[in-house]
Amino acid sequence: MKQCANKLPVVRHTPAAFMPCGLFAFWVLCAFFRLEGLFVSLISVNDLTFCYDGSYDNIFEHVSFEIDTDWRLGFVGRNGRGKTTFLNLLLGAYEYSGSIRASVRFTYFPFVVSEPERDTVDVLADAAENAPEWKLLRELGRMGMEEGLLYRPFHTLSPGERTRVLLAALFLRDNNFLLIDEPTNHLDMEGRAMLREYLLSKKGFILVSHDRAFLDGCVDHILSINRANITVTRGNFSTWWENKARQDAYELAQNERLLGDIRRLKDAAEHTARWSNALEATKIGTGAGDRGAIGHKAAKMMQRSKAIEARQERAIEEKSKLLKNIERSDALKIHPLLHRKAVIATVQELAVRYGAHPVFEGLSFVVRQGERIALTGPNGCGKSSIVKLLAGEPIPHTGLIQLPGDLLLSYVPQDTSFLKGDLTDFAKRSGIDESLFKTILRKLDFPRVQFEKDMADFSAGQRKKVLLARSLCEQAHLYLWDEPLNYVDVLSRMQIESLLCTENPTMVFVEHDAAFLAHVATAQIRVGG
Repeated sequence: MKQCANKLPVVRHTPAAFMPCGLFAFWVLCAFFRLEGLFVSLISVNDLTFCYDGSYDNIFEHVSFEIDTDWRLGFVGRNGRGKTTFLNLLLGAYEYSGSIRASVRFTYFPFVVSEPERDTVDVLADAAENAPEWKLLRELGRMGMEEGLLYRPFHTLSPGERTRVLLAALFLRDNNFLLIDEPTNHLDMEGRAMLREYLLSKKGFILVSHDRAFLDGCVDHILSINRANITVTRGNFSTWWENKARQDAYELAQNERLLGDIRRLKDAAEHTARWSNALEATKIGTGAGDRGAIGHKAAKMMQRSKAIEARQERAIEEKSKLLKNIERSDALKIHPLLHRKAVIATVQELAVRYGAHPVFEGLSFVVRQGERIALTGPNGCGKSSIVKLLAGEPIPHTGLIQLPGDLLLSYVPQDTSFLKGDLTDFAKRSGIDESLFKTILRKLDFPRVQFEKDMADFSAGQRKKVLLARSLCEQAHLYLWDEPLNYVDVLSRMQIESLLCTENPTMVFVEHDAAFLAHVATAQIRVGG
């Protein structure tokens, strides 16, 4: 049984000690090389091995790589592979074996605000470590935000506004390397575009994101947690994906070639061995001279058989080095139903108000079979309210919503906090086939060990996959998905995207992933404005 790695404290790298008379000269040289772009500051990870207390499975095992502190790194990998764990290791949150050396300090985002009732300017001053107010204003301007936000209580800002102002403040810290963990989950498309442009103007961060277009627009390297290792690749997400596809195709072709070689070598070795044995058997009853010649020939045949077997073993060993990082992307299935009516939903002059304030009004559209309608618009414009109304939730509104009485719906809500208990009971309560449900989860790279755990202990991405898998098990005329991809890894997004484009279910959905929208939506309806 594999034992947990020995735990050692984080090792921080600092410049070596110098004689006092040489210290000034050393820093002058460092400043010169930095100005010339020749000084390289690295984060070095050497032989990193880590597992959680009480666990016998290593999250990381003998991992080594280096990254430049001036890089803009996108961090990708399947849900549950250890992206957030690795960020916490950089922060020194856990003990581990191996070493992590860095000449910068790390700051994690999302950043926890202890007193959110304070004015935003005071919250940001603390986050920026008392950077002058003019610098805060400059960063907010670069982020496309108004000065007036500074003088509002922080808790009155929307989640998207909080994300953007805090990131702007954290970038003002000196000698700082930001660890940015999924900042886009509360941002609409406009907010994502502004944040993307802002990050493109910065350097020195690791960005965990599953939004392909977002990564393409602001990173210059990709840090990837694969099935068997961690790799660093120059370029954006598309560059990394193209390189990975080429490498996967090469390994698959090599694997097929070696499989063919192994089969041929095995047949040849068996054939030669049979001839050798048959020839050896003919020595019985022959003369001494004949027996010597026959024995010599049989020995040569056996030697040839051994040589073929050795070649076969080398081919098997070479084959064993392949396919370790091939990601499983098994095709998913969905079970859409055809309805007797061509138009299965009609919305006329719909308006939603919260108190005296209208969220939106005068909205009209129809949903026809085979359409995948995306509701777009800024945060807070009422997109989720429309999905909930179509799902039958009692939200105060005016206007008309018409659905056939026999229409079957499948609903994926934005919130996953209600998920508790085990998957077997959840499948029974949902009226879906447990075997199919778990098969879909496995296709989405859901670890089998999670099947026995409480859903409350799942990661945010795993809980979202539970709701998506339930929906894919349900037979429905209309699928209603409210931000279904939040926290879901990029490879699973691509699987779901391929499924929807192939099976053509009728859908109304809310999603801010630009690449997903471009491929999946047959129509977009802007809500608000």
